[in-house]
Amino acid sequence: MSADAPRAASLVDLYAIAYQIEADAVERYTMLADQMEMHNNPALVDVFRDLARAEGIHRDQICRMAGDFDVAAHAHKVARWRIGESPESADLGAAQYLMTPHDALQMALAAEQRALEFFRELLGNAVDADVRHLAAELVEEETGHVALCHRLLLRYPPPAGGRPAGDPDPPASQA
Repeated sequence: MSADAPRAASLVDLYAIAYQIEADAVERYTMLADQMEMHNNPALVDVFRDLARAEGIHRDQICRMAGDFDVAAHAHKVARWRIGESPESADLGAAQYLMTPHDALQMALAAEQRALEFFRELLGNAVDADVRHLAAELVEEETGHVALCHRLLLRYPPPAGGRPAGDPDPPASQA
């Protein structure tokens, strides 16, 4: 596990970390949907809003699983990356206004794979049995998200012919 990642010393910490990872993903996909709306790319608006909605469902599920404590408040205390971003945040450097749904799903797949790897590492390093159990559930959940991205990519193949030649306004990063 990278040195900048938060540590799950307890079950409460792991709920908070998992919550924050999902909340960050919701925020990023919502921001990307808003940007694609501004760039008049409605297909991407729909994809990013769907991704934000799916991450929001998972975030809310984590809140319900956590029970009676304020998971969001605890996340502000323990779920911070010292360098970089949480693993499921989509890479803004890969976003640009001529993206296709395939591009967006590739971005989502990379984010899901980072989250999966994070939880696998956490599972491998967990000492507490409750933390190990929840980490295993989160690994299973993220494995399902990776599989979903692969299935969606089959529905949205890469565009034939690639990018338009001679674009007078070449794509620029949204970062």
